[in-house]
Amino acid sequence: MISSGRRRTPSAGRAPLRLGVPGFAHPLVAPAEWGGLRRTGLPLDWVVIGGSSLRETGGVAGGPGSRPDPCWLSAAAPLRAAGARVLGRLDLLYGRRDLGELLADAQRFLNWYKVDGFSLDRCPADHAGLAAVRRATGALRTLLDRAHLVLVHGTHPCAGYAGLADQLVTFTGPWSAYRWSQVAEWTVDHPPGRFCHLVHGVPRRHLDEALRIARWQGAGTVWLTDRTDHDDVDPWESMPGYWDEIVSRIGPGVSE
Repeated sequence: MISSGRRRTPSAGRAPLRLGVPGFAHPLVAPAEWGGLRRTGLPLDWVVIGGSSLRETGGVAGGPGSRPDPCWLSAAAPLRAAGARVLGRLDLLYGRRDLGELLADAQRFLNWYKVDGFSLDRCPADHAGLAAVRRATGALRTLLDRAHLVLVHGTHPCAGYAGLADQLVTFTGPWSAYRWSQVAEWTVDHPPGRFCHLVHGVPRRHLDEALRIARWQGAGTVWLTDRTDHDDVDPWESMPGYWDEIVSRIGPGVSE
């Protein structure tokens, strides 16, 4: 059953989806995953590189590292050549991250891996966090004028964040929550390309239902996986078990 607090027009419901890859384990640990993204014709929107993914940690998670890593470079180069955006992972620490440190990490991503923009993890969602995120995104655009910026809230933020980035991740979590999720009414004023949903623990039998929810809630970019966070496992580290099925359902020209 689809639970949605947003009414979509029929044309919006049929909008094609693209894939946003929140990042796998390091290429030495997950060579098959990174290699699988090199397949021609994949509907990739963006792929994140740079360390730990969306899991909670006590300190700063992810980043470019302290020195250039040839494994990340070898993973990023063919993706960019294929037309996918490569984003560096930056941790905002819910708005508490020192701006100088954030910009230093961003500059290393640019110098070493020629990224096309940044995924800003642990982005605050409330009005109080707007000023800090506005400073961060403005500063990042001074480093790279056309930087593609993705704010990873994991929930619907207040509407003011929509003007600060190219895309907002408005859901991050398990299928058990996603299938009953609601959508903020203010999002109806924006096209699907402005929103992304990242969902783990999606059973194969519910894959079509999950894609329908994404479309009708107005997301233009998704990542769905059957991997779970049980036993403290990172669900984003490896490829979905039904990777080929996802690609066939949202590939070029596919619509609801």
